[in-house]
Amino acid sequence: MSKQCLNEYEHAYWAKDQSVLGIDEAGRGPLAGPLVVAGVVFEKGYENPNIYDSKSISEKKRQAMFEMIQEDALAFEILVVDAQTIDQLNIYQATKMAMTQIANDLSSDVVITDAMPLNIERECVAVVKGDQKSISIAAGSILAKVTRDQMMVDYDKIYPEYGFASHKGYGTKKHMDALKQYGITPIHRVSYKPVAACLEQQISLFDLE
Repeated sequence: MSKQCLNEYEHAYWAKDQSVLGIDEAGRGPLAGPLVVAGVVFEKGYENPNIYDSKSISEKKRQAMFEMIQEDALAFEILVVDAQTIDQLNIYQATKMAMTQIANDLSSDVVITDAMPLNIERECVAVVKGDQKSISIAAGSILAKVTRDQMMVDYDKIYPEYGFASHKGYGTKKHMDALKQYGITPIHRVSYKPVAACLEQQISLFDLE
């Protein structure tokens, strides 16, 4: 899918004079930190060749697009879901909950998401690899990723031993080594197996003392 076709989904609905809300997330896979979900509504006919899947563009461009999207959007919303909520619900349900909230908060004729079906009262289309096929979803992915990355940089200042600024909470060797050495933090997802295993080991060591 080329960047020129990025608003294919939007054009189909805009041609019928329907507005589109695109929703995406950042942070389903990491062992630590929040999930961030964002939704964007653009005016009919909006074009911006620089908006694309957030993972495929540079950090510098993401930052520039982060500001531009908020200026250009008719409406947008960014939701942060903490690690405790992820542990309570599981990551799939936490993502679905946040996306549903955004769909209910923002007005549009149609909702399109990055591969997440939603039970809402208007048309919703779950698009596989939606951040490469829809400008609205791609914009949501940029808002979500830039927000989350900045939060992890901020957490790095609180927990400097873990290297959150570099790996953003993903299970890199540096992160796993820090987990083994320093244990878990309040932002770790204890329902994720590597973190649960580390916590279990900590408890076992505590019991031996």
